Amino acid sequence: MIENELTPRQIVEELDKYIIGQNAAKRAVAIALRNRVRRQHIPDDLRDEIIPKNILMIGPTGVGKTEIARRLANLSRAPFIKVEATKYTEVGYVGRDVESMIRDLVEISYRMVENEAFDEVWEESERAAEEKLLDMLAPEVPEHTQMTLTPIVGPALTPAEGDVEAQRARAEADERQRRRASRVREFTRARLEAGELEDEPVEIEVEEPSLQSMQIFSSAGMEEMGFNMQDMLGNIFPARKSKKKTTVREARRILTYQEAENLVDAQEVAREAVERVEQTGIVFIDEMDKVAGREGGHGPDVSREGVQRDILPIIEGSTVMTKYGPVQTNHILFVAAGAFHVSKPSDLIPELQGRFPLRVELSSLSEADFRRILIEPQNSLTKQYTALLLTEGITTDFREEGLAEIARLAQVVNERTENIGARRLYTLMERLLEDLSFEAPDIGEQQVIIDVGYVRDKLKDVVENVDLSRYVL
Repeated sequence: MIENELTPRQIVEELDKYIIGQNAAKRAVAIALRNRVRRQHIPDDLRDEIIPKNILMIGPTGVGKTEIARRLANLSRAPFIKVEATKYTEVGYVGRDVESMIRDLVEISYRMVENEAFDEVWEESERAAEEKLLDMLAPEVPEHTQMTLTPIVGPALTPAEGDVEAQRARAEADERQRRRASRVREFTRARLEAGELEDEPVEIEVEEPSLQSMQIFSSAGMEEMGFNMQDMLGNIFPARKSKKKTTVREARRILTYQEAENLVDAQEVAREAVERVEQTGIVFIDEMDKVAGREGGHGPDVSREGVQRDILPIIEGSTVMTKYGPVQTNHILFVAAGAFHVSKPSDLIPELQGRFPLRVELSSLSEADFRRILIEPQNSLTKQYTALLLTEGITTDFREEGLAEIARLAQVVNERTENIGARRLYTLMERLLEDLSFEAPDIGEQQVIIDVGYVRDKLKDVVENVDLSRYVL
């Protein structure tokens, strides 16, 4: 049995907290996520034969396609990237090549693994940084301190006796100085732990960043890649360091990060990052419908079919070179989405259609859906605006009939103009509370009731004036 992982039902329940409706899409991504986990628990000889079933989500704008992708990233705890298909171009045209989505995914995975490694050594790093701060604020006295001795006044001593007396005096003076420095250091440590020295100025040594960026020409076209010159040239050129004056608070953060970097094996982090991408990586390609179509090789959209053909080998399974090593894309899950208003999924090239065997249609939102969106999600708009205005002392009371009227107006405006789905609620809510948000700092603490009369008064121009409705998104 698989333990400590979300079941498909639990994944859908988590998505329900933020997304209203679209149960078919939620179930599809939930099953896909669970299958990633299941694959990790089967024998090695069969594991490589199981490829992910890529998903194509079809639905109008503003119904939750992108939101499902965002929440999927939080739930998956796996390397995840969302890209727009429109920013890629066919090889030979100006723009990014499609392999850059995998490079970006590996970069995200590296940061994820690096942060986890930092968490494991952070306490040890904090202790080391604290000792370094102490060395700056109250340095320890070396074991053998050279001191200028005051001539001993008294009866004349033989040379041998004088040497012994001088050594004894030097040793006693050294011991007194060490005890004094130790007391000062402990006193400084106590003040440092109590936070009394946070704003004290200190000077620390920092390593100048060696990350450079350049344009390279690869088989996939022009691509901007970052590379670490220090890693490439090894220790031929030592890292440049500079002095930086800062506060104890900022110095602690910098020193802790430096100590964590020293304790973490960068090569092991890179290896683990590549492994995670290959086994559990997820790529969400939005606006897939914008590259659908089969042109005759002319016009401004000549590269659309070329983008599809470039994406195809990555989805089929290929090896992409990254600065952390080669990455095989055979088991990366691809989720594509598009409105497909003008084009349709069958306009994609047949080979690419076959690589998205699961197709999910997302339905348009109704007035009832709008009302639920305003109330039910954990991050609903009413909760967001209530929290924002509360910082000014304004308590907003959204009445049931007021929310129902906002939902009705959103449906009306969507029908009269372009249907932009739930995004219409953003513009209506902003227009509804525009005056209150502007005047909030001046009117003081009070309660504002948002009922049906308030809503109609603030939004009557938007509904009555069709031209203005078109202007308000």
